[in-house]
Amino acid sequence: MTAQRLADLWDCSLPTARMVDDIYRQATVKLEPRPLTEAREATATFQQHHRIIEVQRAGKTLGALVAGIKKDVVLTNRLREKPAKVAIYGWHQLNGSPIQPLTIVHKESYVDYSHGIRLVKRDVVVDGKAMDLRDVLRDPELAPVVNDEGPLTCVSYFDR
Repeated sequence: MTAQRLADLWDCSLPTARMVDDIYRQATVKLEPRPLTEAREATATFQQHHRIIEVQRAGKTLGALVAGIKKDVVLTNRLREKPAKVAIYGWHQLNGSPIQPLTIVHKESYVDYSHGIRLVKRDVVVDGKAMDLRDVLRDPELAPVVNDEGPLTCVSYFDR
């Protein structure tokens, strides 16, 4: 919910699983996932994982699009199935396959070191016309460009 509040504050959106896949393909810096299995919710584990990422990122161009470092919190119509859940997807391996399929098993307040928040600016251009990404996500004709589920009925965690 905090991620959605920040996204709204900064005129951004959380991505869809399709967008996460597209971002991974376009990323110029692809880091190898390094799962940790103990104390997943501990602050020390968050710090340990951050250090792992920074070691892999060392020497890479700052400002480059980076992927493969976390599972993304995403938007999906599946959030309507269980409104008090969080949708998570991704953490792509170097072969392009995600470790985490789209899931809504965790309650919305759950976080662990492997979850990342990727904000996507809502200002998009479609056929030369400025649009809000939320409108694209809801549109039956345009949604397939950014979402494999067709139009979204849930373009925010507050829509549930």
